[in-house]
Amino acid sequence: MNIAIDITPMHSGHKMRGVGSYTRLLKEALEKSKSNHTFYFFTRGEKLPGKIDLIHYPYFDPFFLTLPFMSSIPYVVTVHDLIPLTYPDKFPSGLRGELKWRIQKFFLQRARRVITDSHASQKDIATIAGIPNNKIEVIYLAPSPVFRPIRSKSILDSVRKRYMLPQQFVLFVGDVNWNKNIFGLLKAFAIVLRSEAFKHTRLVFVGKAFLDEQLPEIQRINAAISDLNMGDSVVKLGFVSDEDLAAVYSLASVYVQPSYAEGFGFPVSEAMACGCPVVVSDASSLSEIAGPAVRVNPNDPSDIASGIEQILRSRDNHALSKKGIAWVKNFSWEKVAQQTIAAYKRALRGDLQ
Repeated sequence: MNIAIDITPMHSGHKMRGVGSYTRLLKEALEKSKSNHTFYFFTRGEKLPGKIDLIHYPYFDPFFLTLPFMSSIPYVVTVHDLIPLTYPDKFPSGLRGELKWRIQKFFLQRARRVITDSHASQKDIATIAGIPNNKIEVIYLAPSPVFRPIRSKSILDSVRKRYMLPQQFVLFVGDVNWNKNIFGLLKAFAIVLRSEAFKHTRLVFVGKAFLDEQLPEIQRINAAISDLNMGDSVVKLGFVSDEDLAAVYSLASVYVQPSYAEGFGFPVSEAMACGCPVVVSDASSLSEIAGPAVRVNPNDPSDIASGIEQILRSRDNHALSKKGIAWVKNFSWEKVAQQTIAAYKRALRGDLQ
């Protein structure tokens, strides 16, 4: 097969976000795969070679025109999630957004196969976009190989000093969208701080958006931190490179992903790969990929706090760390590449199995 893959997310504003990471890691995995297929990588506007059997669009946004209006070449689309459509009151699209969604939906329904990251997303795609379940491929993602336990004291000390990290901290990595449940995490951490044993513990946020004071979400987050009297207990690092982030995960006491919904949950697998104990919402895709993580109710800050405290009080976090490292080995980019190529073959055959 001659397969063309749109790698535009690697060169756009999504470069440092989940979809950019997915596109880059998929490209690398396909290039390393021992297949007899030829892969062409292109960005929007580039002319494709003459003999292309299939096109893969690894990015889909319901409110932006990310699919081609006309294509004589069969295509496959990756839809990571439809969270904005699952919670329309939290992600208002406006009239233009609604029109673009109708267009996007029309062309999505004409894709030979749809790839997604979890069964939770598969259910949403089938329900909201009207795609038959047997046309949707669930392919779990995996952490980048860069995420592994960092044991070098010199590296850990250097990263701790560079980012002025405290001795004990709770970590969150990601964006500030509603589904991330940042306010629930802040309320939960305020409960944790009431304990004398944890009064010196800090909450560390990693993500470019956390330093953007112009964002309305950040303004509300800052107001919540002030209202909860936690100004000295919250640290915002902004963007951190993957190499340094592996050390940050390795230094963290616990990683928390309290989201209401996720397409997959990259940071959960990254934290586990680095040996960091994890607390996750027992919801959406996180329920599928959480493995040995401590599961909590995202709607209950006291339950999130209990999950955090359970790990902070544990005398055997090493065992939980080992379980996480073992669990995340179930996910690999070699497997992602194999399953993606299998999806390409089914797309060209027109299989619905």
